[in-house]
Amino acid sequence: MNNDVYDSSLVTSATEELSTPTPIKRGKTSRRWLFWLKRALIVSLLLRLGVGIVLRFSSLPRDDNRIELLDTLTVPVTRGPLAIRVEGNGTVISKDTVNLSPKTTGRLADLYVQQGDLVEAGQVVARMEVGSLTAELQQRKAQLDQADADYTRILAGNREEDILQVEARLVAAQSQVNLTTTRLDRFEELARQGAISQNDLDQYENEAQSALANFDEVQQQLKATASGSRPEEIAAAAANVAMAEAQIEVIETELADANIHAPFSGYVTQTYATIGAIVTPTTTASATASATSSSILALSAGLEVEIDILEANIGKIQVCQSVEMVAEAFPNQIYKGRVQRIAPEAIIENNVTLFQVVVELLTGADQLRSGMTVDATFVGETLTDALMVPTVAIATQDGQLGVHMPDSEGNADFQPVTVGLTQAGRTQIVQGLEAGDRIFLELPPQTGHPRGFRFSLP
Repeated sequence: MNNDVYDSSLVTSATEELSTPTPIKRGKTSRRWLFWLKRALIVSLLLRLGVGIVLRFSSLPRDDNRIELLDTLTVPVTRGPLAIRVEGNGTVISKDTVNLSPKTTGRLADLYVQQGDLVEAGQVVARMEVGSLTAELQQRKAQLDQADADYTRILAGNREEDILQVEARLVAAQSQVNLTTTRLDRFEELARQGAISQNDLDQYENEAQSALANFDEVQQQLKATASGSRPEEIAAAAANVAMAEAQIEVIETELADANIHAPFSGYVTQTYATIGAIVTPTTTASATASATSSSILALSAGLEVEIDILEANIGKIQVCQSVEMVAEAFPNQIYKGRVQRIAPEAIIENNVTLFQVVVELLTGADQLRSGMTVDATFVGETLTDALMVPTVAIATQDGQLGVHMPDSEGNADFQPVTVGLTQAGRTQIVQGLEAGDRIFLELPPQTGHPRGFRFSLP
């Protein structure tokens, strides 16, 4: 039996007992005891009845209390201006970053800069050992000098003295031809007369023919000597010169490559190798300096900010859009920027789809450092008539976003909504509510209503 509800059957039973005539018993003590027992029973029943009535009606709120409670737990849906702002977080990065390495594997001879130094484009920042390249260069230069001399000689042709010498030989050959021819004519006459034998005549004929052949040979030699070197000889000499020059160029290039130049102006962000370390020609670098490294140093120039934006908000970002940023290292300063480019492809981190947006720094480039984290706000247009509710009123039921609204009986009824932007503790409602609707900020006490929560109203 509940304490807050009285049982009328008990009262009726007690009344009947009081009205029923009691048989007269003998003895004065028995009548007195029965009288007091009936009075105690009546008092007990009356007390229980009064307490139940008081508890029953004290738990029922009045209409004024109900209205006051509704006003306390609910707020109206309002309209007002809303500046479109998209928030994200990111990291300050360098615009240009390069790891400097030699073109060939070698030992680091000198390192002219340290971490944090500012260097200019073309500045020599390190030098590799050159070994025997200097001596080899001298040897190649001597070979080039020899090739140049041969080419000059062949191109110029024979000297005048050589030509005069050949001409003298030609004159002698001509004299020999004249001598042998005259002698042959005389001995041919003697042979017809039978004064000499045919064998002697044949000998004189051979001498005359040999003299004539020698004359022709010397004559051709004079022609060649006077006309200069042959084209193929000149071409061969020129090829020897070009080969010697190419060999020198190779060695000079290797010597030049031993000097490591800065490709652009910037800061030395890391040094990976120490003097005497063997460095390989790659573009990756070790995190610490050691006896063997993949790069000599890292060079960076310029700063920009790379910010991660949720997929749902990327449509609100545009190139050249204004951005306000606050660095964790300088929480009291706001840096200005503008969107430079938006990544065409998304990335997925912890099952969240993000787009990377690169922001150009308009202020703070002299204060921010690469690797710093920032919170960014992308400033967009202002909506003049946006429907807004407190963000704390947004709830989830069965995987759907919504709010709790009081029905006609004061019950908390779940209303699905479509939300938009969230700023300063307020969320935009795109669909599902109207201006003036009241929604719960705090749910009323639970009463087991099948639709959720409800008031304990009469």
